[in-house]
Amino acid sequence: MNPVVDEMDWQIWQFTLGASLGTAIGAISGMIAGPILDQKGPRPLLLLGAAVSSLCLLGLSLQSSLWIFWPLCVLNGLLGWSFFGPQVVSSTLSKWFIRRRGWALAIGSAGVSLGGLITPLAMTAIVAWAGWRGGYMAMAVFVAIVIIPIAFIMRRQPEDHGLLPDGADKNLENSEITQDNPSYSDHSLTLSAAIRTRAFWQLTIGFGLNAGALMAVLIHAFPFVTESGFDRNLAAIGLSVNGFGNLVSKIVWGWGLSRFSPRILVPAAFGVSATGVTLILTAGSIELVPLLLIGFFCYGFGFGGTIPLSEFTWARYFGRRYIGSIRGAGNPTTLLMNAASPVLVAVWFDVTGSYHLAFVAVIASFFAAASLIATSEAPVD
Repeated sequence: MNPVVDEMDWQIWQFTLGASLGTAIGAISGMIAGPILDQKGPRPLLLLGAAVSSLCLLGLSLQSSLWIFWPLCVLNGLLGWSFFGPQVVSSTLSKWFIRRRGWALAIGSAGVSLGGLITPLAMTAIVAWAGWRGGYMAMAVFVAIVIIPIAFIMRRQPEDHGLLPDGADKNLENSEITQDNPSYSDHSLTLSAAIRTRAFWQLTIGFGLNAGALMAVLIHAFPFVTESGFDRNLAAIGLSVNGFGNLVSKIVWGWGLSRFSPRILVPAAFGVSATGVTLILTAGSIELVPLLLIGFFCYGFGFGGTIPLSEFTWARYFGRRYIGSIRGAGNPTTLLMNAASPVLVAVWFDVTGSYHLAFVAVIASFFAAASLIATSEAPVD
């Protein structure tokens, strides 16, 4: 963000608005992707998303105007990265696992954590060597060579291939392997039934508040650290520590989901993230490096539970058969919060010159989200 803003003479909110517009428009793509995922599987979504995202990132490396920057961000959110994001990948995993779903989602979301661990250091080095344009170009190439091959090995659900969830009884005759097999198929609500439940809206708003809070800190952590008097290298290290905490937490959340209710684990994860942001904020005020890194670790540890805990909760509450469509319907509210929060924090900083009260609001959002999930209940017939 800072290299682009400095060179192009933009304000922070103008840069942040691009990412937020892309996230907001992703609400529409989520509603499109859900039914396609349920009917056709993830492969066409991943292929289209990778192609569009690579082209948009290439365009971002070449542009020199906000009026080109913003539309490219929007197109990338509408038909690009959102088609190979957590909704598509994790919803597919939820179709393949029931009893081992917690571990599957924890392991399956490890790539997000690895990205958080590797990307800050790698991109800081690339931008230092090749500039921000080289950074966007590197991401364009990376998306193309990684996501497209992965698309060809993705499948919709085990029943399409004569299998059962969790890899059970692979040699059963196809006639015995159906979605209605009581041993291997969980109760599933249709989209119309799901949206009429209180739990649907509690999960939507609760996970939306958490996502917005996490995104606000993720985008503004680097400038917050440098504005607090630390150097860019320490900021990059802090984000990598966040990624490390995110990664190692998968073991804890995967283990926890096999033993405890998500109504306990989700508020715990949100509380750990809130603690991390509190420590980061405090460290910025007193310029204490160890406290800053501990804060990033806690923030990342709670962050690491977001995908496995949220996707597990959605599938546990509403079943796996229509999970793509249900997640697509819940995504707009979540993504709008995700999009609005970084812009609001950026505007606050541009007006006041301080992140302090904005980060306090982020901490409050974590606790509000935890309350909503803790008081939710799975729908019953």
